[in-house]
This record gives sequence, structure tokens and C-alpha cells, in this order.
Amino acid sequence: MKMIIDVRTREEFASGHIDGSRNIPIQEILEHVEEIKAIQMPIIFCCASGQRSGMAAQYFKEQGVKCSNGGGWRELQSSNS
Repeated sequence: MKMIIDVRTREEFASGHIDGSRNIPIQEILEHVEEIKAIQMPIIFCCASGQRSGMAAQYFKEQGVKCSNGGGWRELQSSNS
């Protein structure tokens, strides 16, 4: 089991997202550090193109969190179908 965190804006997320994913906009990610570090499963970050999710994944890897950059949510959704 994996947790998908979508770091796009709330508006982007509302226009379409992966079922079961959680929206934490990149602008708010630092407010959720402890909450994200407490997640007991691997985390996949996604966004529109992979740029913002790449920044989030790099930051949390440095914090010791087991995570990866899933890239764009549409491609990630296709690969999980």
C-alpha cells in the first residue's frame, strides 16, 4: 500500500486527481512536515509535470521519509490502472 500526495493547488486538484490521493499544495507542505513524516507507508508525490513533486520528494528524502516522485498525476494514474 502506498500514499499518494498531490502537491498541486486546490483548484488544480479539484479539476481532477487520482482517487484516494491526498492534496497538500506545495505552498503548504512545510506546515505538514511532522504529519507526512508520521505516515507509515511509502509516499508518492505527484503534481502536473513532476517539477513540484520532485521538490517535495527531494526534501522529504532528506528528512528520512521513504518517498518518490511520481511525476505528473495523469501519467501516474495511467500506470496505476
